[in-house]
Amino acid sequence: MIRQKTIVTLVLILLAVATVRPALAQAAESGRSDWWNVPYPEPFDPGRLTKPLSVLRVEGNRFVDAEGRTVVLAGVNISDPDKLAKNGRWSKAHFQVIKDWGATVIRVPVHPVAWKGRGPVEYLELLDQAVVWATELGLYLIVEWHGIGNLETGLFQHPMHDTSKAETYQFWRTIAYRYGAVSTVAFYELFNEPTDYRGQLGRITWPQWKAINEEIIGIIRAHGARGIPLVGGFDWAYELRSVKDAPVDAEGIGYVSHPYPMKAQQPWEQNWERDFGHVADTYPVFATEIGFMAATDPGAHVPVMSDEEYGRRITAYFAKKGISWTAWCFDPDWPPQLISDWSYTPTTQGAFFRAVMLRKK
Repeated sequence: MIRQKTIVTLVLILLAVATVRPALAQAAESGRSDWWNVPYPEPFDPGRLTKPLSVLRVEGNRFVDAEGRTVVLAGVNISDPDKLAKNGRWSKAHFQVIKDWGATVIRVPVHPVAWKGRGPVEYLELLDQAVVWATELGLYLIVEWHGIGNLETGLFQHPMHDTSKAETYQFWRTIAYRYGAVSTVAFYELFNEPTDYRGQLGRITWPQWKAINEEIIGIIRAHGARGIPLVGGFDWAYELRSVKDAPVDAEGIGYVSHPYPMKAQQPWEQNWERDFGHVADTYPVFATEIGFMAATDPGAHVPVMSDEEYGRRITAYFAKKGISWTAWCFDPDWPPQLISDWSYTPTTQGAFFRAVMLRKK
């Protein structure tokens, strides 16, 4: 009985070897890579860009170009490239319409769920296309890690935003390595909207948030990347009051506010100055999300409900303070929408911000 079992076992082993060896040979002949042979992604080759844009940098409280001229940018947010690709809308034509609206910058939100779902290698291919299209059209890019929540506790407002400190650090390590020498990727917005959601996501202090951003900036700078890091404040990236007494310990950065209309009461200008505008007297400020819509519009929600009066006053305030901005969002599905359909029919706010951008050209 033992001998029979032994013979059967030997036969099975020989059959297994006979099966595996041809499979291994076939894999070797086909050049298939396994995990130990997968190369690290290469940096983006700036030689692919025929007309590189001027390198932007920080000088005092201004963004300036290579000649030292002040640069104040205005543009739009697109929706996540992964969404646009799945909708069949990821194309240079999409960027061309934005250019025709008078924009000088596009904010590109990268959601953690999309980054993980598509995988970094394939996602970088989308961003590579964005770099090529934007450069050809003379548009700068903000690459932005679109999380909403508390990086200190690891709790987030929705599963689409779920990430971690380690994944966030790795994301910026990847972006800095890939695009560090590409002037088109002018800004790195480190985290979309920090919030404790009124305590539901746990506690985080300004010193803790400051330390997280300083770590990310250190990783970016260690790669020699030229993009300008942008740091958002608390209250869903609205208020920057802590910057006055405890600025982020890094040179050459900007700060972010998302001053939607319902974030502050009247008088708006007085409260904007208290909550974030005073920072623009010392450091560059970029309002990377603004926008408005009527309460009866599809998807209307707090804090974006208002009308053109908000648009007039916020853009006038930005002009007075030298604050750059990008309006949300150039997609008919993501409120407050700038377009109502894929024929690019502008919504009320879309028509307003398009007119402002065209006047600035």
